Amino acid sequence: MVLSIFREFFWNEWYDCIVMDPYRGLYKEGILQQMPLNKYIQSGGKYLRCGYTTGTCAALAAAAAARLLFTGHRPERVSLITPKGIRVEVEPNLCEYTAGEQSADISSMAAKSAEAMLLSAGPAEIHPTEILPAEILSARAAVRKDAGDDRDVTDGILIYATVTAERNISSADLTVLIDGGAGVGRVTRPGLDQPVGSAAINTVPRAMITEAVTDVCESVGFSGIVKVVISVPDGEAIAGKTFNAHLGIEGGISILGTSGIVEPMSMQAFIDAVCVEIRQVRLMNDSGRLILTPGNYGMDFLKRVSSAREGIGITGVPVVVCSNFIGDALDAAAAEGFHEVLLVGHIGKLVKLAGGIMNTHSRYADCRTELFAAHAAICGAGTEICRQLMDCVTTDACLDVLREAGFLDTVMHALCESMDRYLGRRAGGAIKAGAVTFSNVHGLLGCTPTAERMIEGWTAEAFRP
Repeated sequence: MVLSIFREFFWNEWYDCIVMDPYRGLYKEGILQQMPLNKYIQSGGKYLRCGYTTGTCAALAAAAAARLLFTGHRPERVSLITPKGIRVEVEPNLCEYTAGEQSADISSMAAKSAEAMLLSAGPAEIHPTEILPAEILSARAAVRKDAGDDRDVTDGILIYATVTAERNISSADLTVLIDGGAGVGRVTRPGLDQPVGSAAINTVPRAMITEAVTDVCESVGFSGIVKVVISVPDGEAIAGKTFNAHLGIEGGISILGTSGIVEPMSMQAFIDAVCVEIRQVRLMNDSGRLILTPGNYGMDFLKRVSSAREGIGITGVPVVVCSNFIGDALDAAAAEGFHEVLLVGHIGKLVKLAGGIMNTHSRYADCRTELFAAHAAICGAGTEICRQLMDCVTTDACLDVLREAGFLDTVMHALCESMDRYLGRRAGGAIKAGAVTFSNVHGLLGCTPTAERMIEGWTAEAFRP
């Protein structure tokens, strides 16, 4: 009953005024014009420059290579709008035809051919393969990763895209095929964003690459098949400094990103920002209720919940993004006088609460499969099931194992009870703290006992005259 009610939570104006507005206000422009990405966030009293993801680099490189291939002109700069809505414009570090040692001569030949044909006909009248000499079927470009002030192992690396146009393809449609080359990892275990055998190029970067290439093709009227291969020359060496091998990604790095932008922030600065936001929310709301969520997955889940509310729900409950700092956010909520806090998050984060882990970043603790296996054993699962759980690389894979074995509901109930116990210990009686957890694949998974009572009370109050 409680789970079905929660699906119908009301999503109101608090989302915009409390969650989004503070972040909109943090972005600054025009501070250092020479920087590749001129976007900043305020952190710890300082302005830190944002960077862009490997996915954004791959899409920009693909756009540059496609433009050279289909127009015969080497672009000085390429740009795109990231999923976050921020424009990124860069100068490609390399942009050339790929035809062995003759690339320089071919480049000149193609440019002259394109120029001559464009003088005698409009761009819409020319098929791109008519511009290209027979030897030219592909071009490649490279864009350097800029992590801004959030340095990581991929900062400064070159990400290449090779774009190939298929000749003699009679098709009225455009098809963009994406694969990984040298230095881009391959998925070897199930449960990740891409299926086993695929290049480790996640869904959002694939969509960005497709859009970038499609824009170029449509501008010149090309239809047919275009192949895009993303490669990272130093990718295999860099991957050794990441968790890829543990996750079952071999041979290179992953091409990642959900927003297209890297936002730098020190840990203490982020905690301070969360505490400030919680304080601001308390000043604007006297109900004593708060919803915390680690990030985008939780936000997306809450939006989906709101669309199915059918008139039932809770109004006026503010939402604060707490990232990995669940314990600190609970402490801040208690200090600011909140009475009830509901935590809503993906099982990949919240399962760690069942082990008393209140900072859910993987660098501090990553015992997700161990917690699944331990609770499965407590619930009566055999050794083989526990071994399968320990071999999983994602929580969704763990859920698949439990569902197939008939233990999903039982184990989730046990995990939620453990979460409840540890949340209660952290709260120390100062506040009531409950959790609702879900999976993007399996949907709503469970509520802690405290969360069930909390939701029932909030919903009952919503019906009072």
